Amino acid sequence: MTLDRIEAAPKGAVGIVHLGLGAFHRAHQAVYLERYRQRTGDAQWGISAANLRRGAPLVDALAKAGCHYHVAEYRDSESVTVREVGAIEETLFTGQNAQGQWGRDLEALLARLARPETRIVTLTVTEKGYFLDPASGALLQDDPMIQADIAAPHAPRTAPGILVEALRQRFEAGLAPFTVLCCDNMPDNGERTRQAVAGLACVHDAALADWILAHVAFPCSMVDRIVPAMTDEDFAALERLGVADTNAVVGEAFSQWVIEDRFPQGRPTWEEEGVTMVADVTPFEAMKLRMLNGSHSLLAYLGALAEIETVFDAVSQAPFRALLDRYMRQEAAPTLAMPEGIDLNTYADSLLARFANDSLRHRLQQIAMDGSQKLPQRWLQVVEANLAAGGETACVALGLAGWIRYTAGSTLAGHAFRIDDPMAETLGALHVRHGDDASALIDAFFTLGAVMPAAVAQDGAFKAQVLAAYRALTERGVASAIADVTRLSTR
Repeated sequence: MTLDRIEAAPKGAVGIVHLGLGAFHRAHQAVYLERYRQRTGDAQWGISAANLRRGAPLVDALAKAGCHYHVAEYRDSESVTVREVGAIEETLFTGQNAQGQWGRDLEALLARLARPETRIVTLTVTEKGYFLDPASGALLQDDPMIQADIAAPHAPRTAPGILVEALRQRFEAGLAPFTVLCCDNMPDNGERTRQAVAGLACVHDAALADWILAHVAFPCSMVDRIVPAMTDEDFAALERLGVADTNAVVGEAFSQWVIEDRFPQGRPTWEEEGVTMVADVTPFEAMKLRMLNGSHSLLAYLGALAEIETVFDAVSQAPFRALLDRYMRQEAAPTLAMPEGIDLNTYADSLLARFANDSLRHRLQQIAMDGSQKLPQRWLQVVEANLAAGGETACVALGLAGWIRYTAGSTLAGHAFRIDDPMAETLGALHVRHGDDASALIDAFFTLGAVMPAAVAQDGAFKAQVLAAYRALTERGVASAIADVTRLSTR
């Protein structure tokens, strides 16, 4: 095996606060800042990283390790770069402890956010962490977590609530606001973050909401790197390379970050680390959501039903690879308008090659989480565009049928699994009520206004296509249902 080792740069000062200290942040944004430090020696942009709901053990383990950890970047199973990262300066936890108490480090986090040297706040809290209706983008004011923030705005529990309280403190102190940079997979993610923050602020303080809307920058961004959840095999492989680190993460060598260049208080020179700084991130965002994430979701639901464990295992099978190829080129790509120089066929080729990286154990059940939050932007916007243009929808129809069957909580062979989704209870109840009547079940899912855009829900032909795909899946299996779409032999 070819192994490269890179040590971390010296520690420095905090200029960025990050909400959502997960594996992706540690393998993506923190790596860009580590490389920036290595190149420039500029130590003013260190990160204070906080977990808001779960993850206290990680927060404490990183603190014990001096906030140093390793990222293994695999080009393939025979070539890896192991990078030590020290760009995180402190870790905090504001979630709920075993005794049900909230906010262990909330005071410290709010104090950090209120400091003048904090000029950027980045977020990776997943789509559900913004408490927005997936279809409309409106703030879910009836959600219990948002209700708790409304009742106690100075002791917030959510990302929007923490941002509102921190911005309130800066507003009242006469400090310039920090820039809020969303790094989650949502269309118009900066604008959606702005909606969540301003929407919550206006419940209590119209003047604060107006100041946020007038003065706080919410640039959009697109992030891309495959970072699977760590497994025992991953840790064992790192130990064989001489890296014994319980905080380590693994990912592919490929990494991409596209950011709208709106940072009134300044920023690192990310562009010199390969970040693409643009005036409008929308086309890049849509390309990634519809082609990469949309393909991942196809694999996740159909693969899980067939009891396939990982992305690599799925794309190694010709039917799944053909399904992705057809979906990307014939359904997703025609809905995209890209800047000059971006070739979508080349992008599709690169995605298929990345999915076939045999060094990554990217579990389909990990990708399948939170489908009710993800599918509107990954698939249903594709369907809307193709219905309007007379385009193809067969692949998404099959994927949607797969998601509906997946939410029953078992494989086609009857092996049960847990559904990890904010709407799991609602979706499960639909299966209990209509599980023996495929037509009624599909009808019920199409009435879910929080998921289904009106133009999709009201299209009878598309609904019939989903019903036919659902019956093919449940009566003949995944391979046969894919063959209906791709015209491949099922031998």
